[in-house]
Amino acid sequence: MDVQNIIAELKGELARIGVVIGVLEGDAPAIKRVGRPPASALSKAQAQRRGRGLTPAGRRKLSEAMKQRWAKRRGVTSPSAASINVAAKPKKSGGMSAQGRKNISAAMKKRWAEKKRKAS
Repeated sequence: MDVQNIIAELKGELARIGVVIGVLEGDAPAIKRVGRPPASALSKAQAQRRGRGLTPAGRRKLSEAMKQRWAKRRGVTSPSAASINVAAKPKKSGGMSAQGRKNISAAMKKRWAEKKRKAS
C-alpha cells in the first residue's frame, strides 16, 4: 500500500468517528437512513394510525351486501335460495357434442392403424 491510500483511509475513518461523536453529543443531526425504518419507528407509525379497520358489524354488513349482489347476478332473490338453486343446476359434460367425440375417436383409430401398419 502506498502512503496516499493509507492517508485517505484514515481521513475517511476520522470523518466517520467525527459524525458518531457529534450524534452522541447531540451537536450534529442524525444521518437520515436510506430504506426501511427501524422497528421502533415502524411501531410508532402504526400506533398513530388507528381506527381504519372494519368493525365486526361492518364486516357482516359488507358480507351480506356481497352475497345479495352475487345472488342478484345469478338471478336469485335471496342468499338462502341461491345455495338451493346452485345445487339444482345441471352439469355440462365436457362441452363437446356426441358427434364430435365420434369423429375424434375415428380419427385416432385411423392414426393408430396407420402407425401399426408402418411399424410392421
